[in-house]
Amino acid sequence: MSLVKAKKHLGQHFLTDKRIAAKIVDGLVHTDQYSQVLEVGPGMGILSDILLERENLDTYMIDIDLESYNFLKDKYPQMGSKLINSDFLKLDLNEIFKGKYAIIGNFPYNISSQILFKVLEHRDQVVEMVGMFQKEVAERCASGSGTKDYGILSVLIQAYYDIEYLFTVKPGTFNPPPKVNSGVIRLSRNKTETLPCDEKLFWRTVKGGFNQRRKTLRNALSGTISKDKMDDHPFFDKRAEQLSVAEFITLTQHLTHLNSL
Repeated sequence: MSLVKAKKHLGQHFLTDKRIAAKIVDGLVHTDQYSQVLEVGPGMGILSDILLERENLDTYMIDIDLESYNFLKDKYPQMGSKLINSDFLKLDLNEIFKGKYAIIGNFPYNISSQILFKVLEHRDQVVEMVGMFQKEVAERCASGSGTKDYGILSVLIQAYYDIEYLFTVKPGTFNPPPKVNSGVIRLSRNKTETLPCDEKLFWRTVKGGFNQRRKTLRNALSGTISKDKMDDHPFFDKRAEQLSVAEFITLTQHLTHLNSL
């Protein structure tokens, strides 16, 4: 089998270190809660080799790259329809999975935020996600309130998942090497089935607050609630990065109350 050529427009950087691949797969720790796992962007199968050795896992793979797909089809003829040539971001996951599952991958850096939003969209079924991202993105997801890296993804992910930054991966372990370090994180679904507030308003409030993060929430949220309805609640005089997830929930509850007046 000829090797797959990494394509810049797909953000492909193929991991070459099998020990790191094994560490990533070992990041799946909640397998008592699911058996199905979807690998996104398997490339030439360095993670797939290890996933397929795990008898407790029912592995699916998706790759948008036809060359990778054909390579993997030859390499793993037993995969059949569980090897999918499609765009993960456009894939209807509900058509493939009934019940709980996990997502794993060395994700293309150019679509990392969209991948995380897709995980959030399917949070009722995605028990955990172990993924390699650009280190900066991985750190941003795991950041707490009051830090410069804390942002929209930090709050939305941490509302529904416990997040752990597992380890850093140097560029030299990839072909071709990326220009930056990578970071591996694990998301584990927390006990929150639904937030104790209007969830759509919560998402709008978080996005509105951070989209103008240098402004106080009184100014940043003027598109979410008219200023004449805002009262002297202390959160309005803070910036988004100063509020914890729990405080954003409290603020959303307060906005619902103000809108009802």
